[in-house]
Amino acid sequence: MSTLAATNLKHASSASNNIVLDTSGNATFAGTLVPNSSFLRNRIINGDMRIDQRNAGASVTPTADGTYILDRWKTSLTQSSKFSVQQQTSVVPDGFTYALKVTSLSAYSVGSGDTFSVYQAIEGFNIADLSWGTANAKTVTLSFCVYSSLTGTFGGAIVAPSFAFSYPFSYSVPTANTWTTISVTIAGPTTGTFGATNGSGFNVFFGLGSGATYSGTAGAWASSSALTATGATSVVGTNGATFYITGVQLEVGTAATPFERRQYGQELSLCQRYYETGYNIWSGYTNGSSPYYISTNYKVTKRSAATLSFSGLSASGFPAVAPTVGNTDTQQFRADPVSNGSSTAAYYQFTWTASAEL
Repeated sequence: MSTLAATNLKHASSASNNIVLDTSGNATFAGTLVPNSSFLRNRIINGDMRIDQRNAGASVTPTADGTYILDRWKTSLTQSSKFSVQQQTSVVPDGFTYALKVTSLSAYSVGSGDTFSVYQAIEGFNIADLSWGTANAKTVTLSFCVYSSLTGTFGGAIVAPSFAFSYPFSYSVPTANTWTTISVTIAGPTTGTFGATNGSGFNVFFGLGSGATYSGTAGAWASSSALTATGATSVVGTNGATFYITGVQLEVGTAATPFERRQYGQELSLCQRYYETGYNIWSGYTNGSSPYYISTNYKVTKRSAATLSFSGLSASGFPAVAPTVGNTDTQQFRADPVSNGSSTAAYYQFTWTASAEL
């Protein structure tokens, strides 16, 4: 048997990361080990903006605070119709197919009590291990790719569920219309109250323009409702300004690792815990008196009992009116069509959505 001579096996991406084998075959590693994949290392869901069940890539102009856009992402605003949001594929960084695009619809001068953002509320079950609000609070790193027609210092924030405790952060976009990769490391807070069950754990905000009421000093936890850093660039302040973001990742540790690329089906299932759509059809005979029940099992167990809505109703032998919800929980719902009071061949079909969003 030949003896393996001492050698260095270079890490593919860095000459400074070396596996060293001595003449006895013992290995040591010099450098930083970065995991290639670890399911749910990223606490953000749909960070690469692939899933858009509600709008299928169509542009949306939010008119109310809390409007959901791409899956798991929603808007915060104090004035309606100041920007539009769209899933798009034409401007993306290398390795990504989709990005969330914001377009300013006017040159709005942000008042002291105004705020505009896109953000994601993370479920408490998914961040409980961070032990935030305790002496064992873990440090996290937020990373993302951003592209804007504007340059300057932009901002965002990590915000507790109460919206009364937050960590504003800032980042630089030095060159217009060029993708920039950002990494922000945030020390876990030893005070404050954060969710640990199926409610909101905390929120991750990306600012589009805010006044003094919703801005705070970057780089520190504070008892405030800051949703961005003081002095951050206002996207809504320039008519036609654009802001793109994708590859959003929040993970434990002091350094950003490569974006966790989950399979499409896995990412869709994670989104469907909060929002799902479907189509039902019933056919048979009515007897004019007994109630009719259409039971449906969800593809994915919901975060909580969902709110149901119905559209696309078509019926024969039943009145063409929306069903009532006879029963619903985290795993199923029951839709009850209204009887027409006579015996006849019939069908009843409708599209439904189930929302258990935070």
